[in-house]
Amino acid sequence: MPKLIPEELLTDLRHLITDTRSAVAVTINAGLTLLYWRIGERIHREILGRERAEYGEQIVHALSAQLRLEYGEGFGKRNLFNMIRFAEVFPDEHGVRSLVSTLSWTHIRLIIYIDDPLKRDFYAEMSRIERWSTRTLQQKIDSMLFERTALSKKPELLAQQELSLLRTEDRMTPDLVFRDPYILDFLRLRDTYSEDDLESAILKEMEQFLLELGAGFSFVARQYRMVIGNEDFYLDLLFFHRKLHRLIAIELKIGHFKAAYKGQMELYLRWLEEHEKESCEEQPLGLILCAGADQEQIRLLQLDKSGIHVSEYLTDLPPREVLEQKLKDAMQAARERLAAQGAKL
Repeated sequence: MPKLIPEELLTDLRHLITDTRSAVAVTINAGLTLLYWRIGERIHREILGRERAEYGEQIVHALSAQLRLEYGEGFGKRNLFNMIRFAEVFPDEHGVRSLVSTLSWTHIRLIIYIDDPLKRDFYAEMSRIERWSTRTLQQKIDSMLFERTALSKKPELLAQQELSLLRTEDRMTPDLVFRDPYILDFLRLRDTYSEDDLESAILKEMEQFLLELGAGFSFVARQYRMVIGNEDFYLDLLFFHRKLHRLIAIELKIGHFKAAYKGQMELYLRWLEEHEKESCEEQPLGLILCAGADQEQIRLLQLDKSGIHVSEYLTDLPPREVLEQKLKDAMQAARERLAAQGAKL
């Protein structure tokens, strides 16, 4: 009897069932998460936000016991406090509706306990736009991704404006895409190594390298040949970024950044612009990955005006407190430079 079933019909029905189940699951998840927000908002408004706040914890415990009895373990006291926290840090229901359409309750539980509102919004929007799993989100938080973007180094108002564009128009900017430093501990490079060794290790671990670069990058070529005048030039790595709609040229340097690298990358970018850029694409961007960089040199060279970004890479992940201090120092220095520039205007 099964042989009488047309294979194409069976395949179509399977797809229909699977797709519908997935859509229903997404709808149920969004509905439950919005319910959790409403529960948290009501408790916060009725109990914790009024004069009875000193009795709030006892009342929440009592509410949890009754709701668990009637509706199950999902309403335990820990989850009830998660709901209250959710309502506290995301007080606008309209914004919450947008959030729950793409993020699960598990995502939200990770995000709501980030104290810095800017950092919290960053992880919420990046999770949404890059469709991170909860495991990936936790990895990004652990690797201090926010602190490694230019967004963290900007004045808060400008950073919020950039996140607002991402939220309302899905518009990525280079400051959201590029990191500093990049953590390349998965390459397992030890002691002395050459630029060829670095490039070969990246190609061998391309999947991990793309994860560190971030969603949207597509690999195009290695040692990309450009004939300029009577000379051959070779770009280490060429990528395309789908959200930025740009070619991304990457040069790998095993030592510290040198001013001469700017001219080399400018040459590559102008050649790509003239010979490879499609009419629908934005100007190509360059990323110079170095073992170290002097921020004063980078500032004076005004690399951002040339579409060039310089980032350090770490082949060994330092202790978290060391990395954290390094990033805090970089953020503070960048904000001071921006404030000084603003004062001159």
